[in-house]
Amino acid sequence: MNQVPAAPLPDVAQAVISPARLAHVVLRSSQFEAIVNWYTTVLGAKVAFSDGNLAFLYYDEEHHRIAVLNIPDLKPQASGMAGVHHMAFTYASLGDLVATFERLDGASIRPVTCINHGPTTSMYYADPDGNQVELQVDNYDTVEEAGKFFYSDAFARNPIGVDFEPAKLARRFHAGEDEASIKRRPDSGVRGLDSLALR
Repeated sequence: MNQVPAAPLPDVAQAVISPARLAHVVLRSSQFEAIVNWYTTVLGAKVAFSDGNLAFLYYDEEHHRIAVLNIPDLKPQASGMAGVHHMAFTYASLGDLVATFERLDGASIRPVTCINHGPTTSMYYADPDGNQVELQVDNYDTVEEAGKFFYSDAFARNPIGVDFEPAKLARRFHAGEDEASIKRRPDSGVRGLDSLALR
């Protein structure tokens, strides 16, 4: 009996195709309107669709970046549980991040904490359900430059970063200080991953 030879297995390195982009995040909430309003305010998003049970929000070419499911009687998030820590959104410039901070501050939406991580200058917010949202700007012009920082002594001692006051950063920006100096992470000694739990 003639056996047909098995087809060769594909080379795994050649067969793996990464996604083109992260498409969207879906949130479930019992505070549907509050969550939709928060994300439209914070991200400057528009509602592509909403029927009171499901909403699609967008702010760029994607038909939705955030979806919200209305599910009654959900329990509040418990601390100390496994799951997503936060989602992050990158702004094109430090000026855009500062303008967003000031706009949100005027709407009484304030960061929970602000950290210069080294590769990014980041402001962390909490939505009405306690989901953590990072608004950030890249501190380096290239991925390679940011990658070098991960292998530095400063990162080895402090992989989290240095806290900063957002109003003080905004004042430095408006005073015309060089953006590179504003975004340069100061050295502040040792800080471990346990400090990343947002306050």
